[in-house]
Parts: sequence; structure tokens; C-alpha cells
Amino acid sequence: MELALAQLEIEPGELEANLTRAAEAVAAAAAEGADIVVLPEQFVIGFFAFDDYPTHAAGLDEPLFDRLAAMATDNAVGLVAGTTVEDLAASAAAGYDVPATEGYANTAVFFDRDGSQRGVYRKHHLFGYESAESELLVPGQQLPTVDFEGLTVGMTTCYDLRFPELYRRLVDKGVELIVVPSAWPYPRVEHWKTLGRARAIENLCYVATTNGSGTFPAAETTLCGQSTVYDPWGTTVASVGDEPTRLTATVDPQQVRAVRASFPALDDRRE
Repeated sequence: MELALAQLEIEPGELEANLTRAAEAVAAAAAEGADIVVLPEQFVIGFFAFDDYPTHAAGLDEPLFDRLAAMATDNAVGLVAGTTVEDLAASAAAGYDVPATEGYANTAVFFDRDGSQRGVYRKHHLFGYESAESELLVPGQQLPTVDFEGLTVGMTTCYDLRFPELYRRLVDKGVELIVVPSAWPYPRVEHWKTLGRARAIENLCYVATTNGSGTFPAAETTLCGQSTVYDPWGTTVASVGDEPTRLTATVDPQQVRAVRASFPALDDRRE
């Protein structure tokens, strides 16, 4: 299974420009043989563009998500559409199971090659330090996994990396790859590297941390990039710097099973 992470330049509030970059990155990754492409957190308008959240929020059956589904179908790939701002009222009206019938969520959607929505993950842990996320959004409650052509995939988002119990729950669901769309800023780059590696080591699975790139002048913040794929031993399979780029890595569910069989630490867990 070929996995591609798209480390996109994200312009605050510039929906069309950001969507164009995302579509181009997905197409390029597919042309290089990717089976799954992962986009960063809030790649549509930028994590720190808080004033734009209500303006660009969309329900899961609205045109924004149709455009994202088309990125998957046009390129015949599985697509983790980073995260976007979801309008929970609109999704509820369309019949989706949502954590609240009003407000907004930080939502990642896994689209299959045919554009169908296979999994919807709403960020559980909302960031409150120098950020309005926890004031503006509703935390998620569901923790889905997706069986994609024999690979069990789980999704978390950015700040979730600091809460290892969430990842244990994914392990209990049989997860072999966890993708982590993020908007992780400087100066906490060492946290970014360490936490992603730790989640791979302690859960004996692949962890793919997909960050954005760019500066948000209003927030005086720059994303640190450095998207990385870690294997079940915590070894870095592929990593990049802080500029816009893509990286690819081969993800093999058989390796996860072999590592867990040869080093069965998960069997020694105690309540």
C-alpha cells in the first residue's frame, strides 16, 4: 500500500487557492502510484483563520465535500481530507450522526476510491492555548476505523497526539495505520517529532503525521511542517522539512502483524 502525505502551503482564508493546491497535490500523488493521500488539518482555510470558520463551514452533504470526493474519484485514490470546518446543524439535517445539532466541528473524512464517505472523524481534543478552537468548536465523540483494501486505518488530529489513551482505543479496534492531519506550529517541533514516534512505538503500528506549511501573520504563527511516516518500531520511514512538498512511503499491514507477533507487548497490558 503506497501512502502519500501532502504537506501543503495554506493561505489563511483563501479557500479556492487552497483547494486548488490540494487537488493538484492529490493528482500528483496518484500519478506517482499513491493508494491513499492524506491532507493536513484545516487545509481549506487554515487552522488559525478563526474568523473564517463560520463563513466556510459546510455540512457533510454540501458542495465542499462533493469537491473533496471528486478529488478521490478523479484520481482513484483513498483520500483522507485533512480536516475542514463542519457545520453540525447541516450534517444533522442530512441525517448524519453528530455530537451536537448546532455548532461546528474539526472534521476529517476518509473517502474511498469511488468517492464514498467511509469514515468521519471529529477532533476529540480541542486546543485552547493561544487558540480559539476550544471556544468555537464542538469536540468529537466517535472513533471510526476504515478497512481500506486489507489495511485498517484510524484517524486522529493534531493536538490528539498528546492523549495516548485515544490511540489505545484505536489499537483495540485493530488499527494498523493511524493518520494524523495537523497544523502543528513552531516552536514545538520536538514535541511533534517525539509524540508521533511514541504513538507508533507504544501501539506497534504505522503513524503518519501530516502537517501544513506556511505562516499565519494574524496569529504570529508558522507551521513547522516535517510530516513523517513512522513504522511499527518507531523508525522514520519518510520525512520532510518545513517547505510545501509531498512524501510517500510503503505501508505493509503484514509488517504490523509480524512486529506484534514477535514483540507482543500489547498482550501485557493491565487495567
